[in-house]
Parts: sequence; C-alpha cells; structure tokens
Amino acid sequence: MTQEKKDRPIGVFDSGIGGLTVAQAIINVLPNERIVYFGDTAHLPYGDKSTAAIQAYAVKICDLLIRQNCKVILIACNSASAAAYELVKEYVGSKAKVLNVIDPTVHYIGQAYAQKTVGLIGTKQTVNSNVYRKKVDELDRGVELRSLATPLLAAMIEEGFFNDSISESVIHTYLSDPQLRHIEALILGCTHYPLIKKQIEGYYEGKVDVLDASQIVAQYVKAYLEEHNLAADKPSGDHTFYVSDFTRSFEESTRIFFKRKVNLEHYPLWE
Repeated sequence: MTQEKKDRPIGVFDSGIGGLTVAQAIINVLPNERIVYFGDTAHLPYGDKSTAAIQAYAVKICDLLIRQNCKVILIACNSASAAAYELVKEYVGSKAKVLNVIDPTVHYIGQAYAQKTVGLIGTKQTVNSNVYRKKVDELDRGVELRSLATPLLAAMIEEGFFNDSISESVIHTYLSDPQLRHIEALILGCTHYPLIKKQIEGYYEGKVDVLDASQIVAQYVKAYLEEHNLAADKPSGDHTFYVSDFTRSFEESTRIFFKRKVNLEHYPLWE
C-alpha cells in the first residue's frame, strides 16, 4: 500500500453529532488517524426519515468525503447504515472502502452471546428496518434479539437532557417495556446512546451487559485498517468537522460528544 494512501483521512458521517462518539472512540484506538467528520444537522434525526431521503443525503455526503480524499468512509449512524449502506458501497465503488456501524456489532454479538437473549434499543428507522434481526439470524448462533424503538432518546440527548431527572424517567419507562424482559445484554443501537450509558447501567444494576457500539466499531475499524495495510504511521494534520446546518448549540454539544473543543465548518448539502 502506498504511503500516500495510508496518510489519507477517515471519513465519518452521521445525521447529527451523535457520530462524534464513534469518531472519539476511533481516535482513542488510532491516534495517528485524521478524521473528516460530517454531521447532517439540517436533516436530523434520520430515525424518522424515509429510506429514500436518507439515501439521497448519504450520497451527497459521500461526494464531499470522496473529494476530501478519504481512504475509508464510515457510516456512523445506525439509521443510515440500515437504509443506505449497500447503495453507498456501490456508489463509492473503488474510491474508498465503506464501513457501517451495524456489521461489527452483529459480529461481536455472535461471538459473545451465542444462545442468549439480547436487547436492542434504537430509532424507529433502525428497529423497523429489522436489519439487526436479519443479520443476527444469518449468523445462526441461537441469539434471540428483542428490539425496542426508543424515539425520544436521541432528541433528548441532542437537547442536552441527560444525567437528570427528565432523562431518568424517560430511560426507565423505555427499559421497563415488556419487550426487554429477561435480556442478558443490551445493544445501544444509536450513536447518541453512549452518553446515557451510565444511566442505563444504573437501571440494570449490573445484571445486564450494556454494549457501547462505538467501542466495538472503533476496534473493528482498527483491525480493518491493519489488515488492509491502511493504518497511518504518524499523525498527519488536524481533524475537520462539517455540519450542514450551523447552530451555536451544536458547537457547544460537540464538546460533550467529542470531549474537546471542535471548530465546526458550515457546509450546506444543497445550495
């Protein structure tokens, strides 16, 4: 693999800033990599958009990430991974490798929870697409998956409601749903949810493994880059962050998701 290709950035995109939890996890395990992040804040949340709409957004975002010369494009959004992964892979072709956040998580579940009952919480788009169930069933590892759409959670987190009594009661109402009874692990099937992981763990009091997909995905990206000889040998410049609709509150929130100050650049998808 040429040095030039190794030095190219990793493109990461999401419907908003939730995917920054994944970007942060990637940088933790791959400190030499440079990230080009795109948050489609003009169209969030993707969770209640149609498949066709999400596909249209994803293609436009990939145009930008290809122009930025990304070696890998990670769809860091469960809704977009469910709706647009196959299309994006075809669209991008040989220009970059395309990864999603669902496959690494399903692979991990198959290895760690064979013959067990696993819960999944996510957006309506993610849960109703049944993509996790289909992929888990294809593994044929005897995993029983129980899914619950939790549409209020992402919006609540975007608005900064977590670690307080409002989020506590919303989280408890969802997790006490009969659909999630008798599970041994819970997949946080949305990139926003790592921010409420502690509250979810508190609800289960250690009786259920709460799986932060951002950590699983970061390890997968690391293994992928190493296997394909694409990992950067040394740091090569600063990360870049784009949003399709700029608001001051997003700039504030990015610190919470990314654990440091980030300068957001405004890049509208449609002029």
